[in-house]
Amino acid sequence: MQTMLKVENVVKSFDGTGVLKGVSFTLDEGKVIVIVGPSGCGKSTLLRCINGLEQVDSGKIYLKDELISGRTRDMHLVRQKVGMVFQSYDLFPHMNVMQNLLLGPTKALRKNGEEVRREALAMLRRVGLEGKENALPRTLSGGQKQRVALVRAMLMHPELLLLDEITAALDPEMVSEVLNVVIDLARDGMTMAIVTHEMRFAEAVADQVLFLEDGMAAESGPPEQFFHHPQTERARRFLRSFSYESKNSRKEKQDE
Repeated sequence: MQTMLKVENVVKSFDGTGVLKGVSFTLDEGKVIVIVGPSGCGKSTLLRCINGLEQVDSGKIYLKDELISGRTRDMHLVRQKVGMVFQSYDLFPHMNVMQNLLLGPTKALRKNGEEVRREALAMLRRVGLEGKENALPRTLSGGQKQRVALVRAMLMHPELLLLDEITAALDPEMVSEVLNVVIDLARDGMTMAIVTHEMRFAEAVADQVLFLEDGMAAESGPPEQFFHHPQTERARRFLRSFSYESKNSRKEKQDE
């Protein structure tokens, strides 16, 4: 299986404050890594470094065998391969849904507009937004906007998709409609790196979990291990803060 993403000892600081302190991991093609940890631990910064929105201070990031960190002049070409969806949707408010969807593929990739339109309509049907192609963003719910943002990213046919807390701005009843789309993408073999605070979703979608603490990888492993047999006390305390206790923790309570 080919390695899609390799992050090697990435360091990033802002105004002298270390945010990432030597983070390393690899992600195979067709797999999903979920990055979790307390607020301020560097999760979103890590995704922004992968997508070139922030330059690393040191370390290296590879997409397949291509070094993508440290590049500035042609980073737009890398972003055609690495899609990113944020919690804030970032849809153009003066454009309807279809216009938002067509913009990237037709301008950046110079694809045929009618072909992209047909693909976009098919994707909108798939995510439950059939008939919304002419709607303006202000008429959509938060969950609908986020699904449009996901479709927009997928129309670029990225090799890697980065999702940064895409449900953080949603009302609780809208969360599942967005997460179900992401689970479907994972089942289809989309390679993804996901930052989330939704622990049940994380366990359902992840092939591996990376737990960050104070800018460092405090623990990593498959979801079964992390969520039910965490190796560190810090990870156990983190999971308890979500009322997501491991099997071992529950057993310890029963034995007391």
